[in-house]
Amino acid sequence: MKNITIAIDGFSSTGKSTVAKQIAKHLGYVYVDSGAMYRAVTFYAMQHGFIDKNHFDVEGLVASLKAITISFKFNKDVGFAEVYLNGTNIEKDIRTLEVSSFVSKVAEISEVRQKLVEQQQQLGKNGGVVMDGRDIGTVVFPDAELKLFMTASAETRAERRYAELIERGETVSYEAVLKNVQERDYIDSNREDSPLTKAKDAIQIDNSNMSLQEQFDKILQLVKMTLKNTI
Repeated sequence: MKNITIAIDGFSSTGKSTVAKQIAKHLGYVYVDSGAMYRAVTFYAMQHGFIDKNHFDVEGLVASLKAITISFKFNKDVGFAEVYLNGTNIEKDIRTLEVSSFVSKVAEISEVRQKLVEQQQQLGKNGGVVMDGRDIGTVVFPDAELKLFMTASAETRAERRYAELIERGETVSYEAVLKNVQERDYIDSNREDSPLTKAKDAIQIDNSNMSLQEQFDKILQLVKMTLKNTI
């Protein structure tokens, strides 16, 4: 049976990564979290003083891109591949609200997108991959056999994100998380380079009122139909 490419796009905190991991594990496919790659660059920018609340040294970050190496290493204890920046595991570091507050600005930079899109295309060149992000079905894999576009209300997504952060021990308010979700939506949808948009042939899934199991079952059914049609 042919190994297909599954592209999952959508707004922040719609559960793209969660379901992508589930589907990849079920199929024995490679899972790539493209958003984690942008978070890794953002974390690097924060570490090196290129971005904070008061300034963003775009030229400095662009000049340093050649010094950034992002890789994924499977961790059998957690069941998925974790993100490494220049050889250091940063999986937990990149999931903070602070990184979330800057990542959309970093992802706007054309040079950053070009570097990461090239890496993503290389990772998925042979199929058998599930990749989630903002421009996977429109830019990275425009010929993907199955494209999904995930959405949910901003309030629902903020509630989910808030619960995740609290569970990790972070001190945040729901209002701050909601504001971050809304700001990221605006930036992601309005940037000049590869804005977040639904591919014409993508299937939209609003999971505002879906459980994780219901979401998985629905998408797995779509995957099975796609596989059947590509035999």
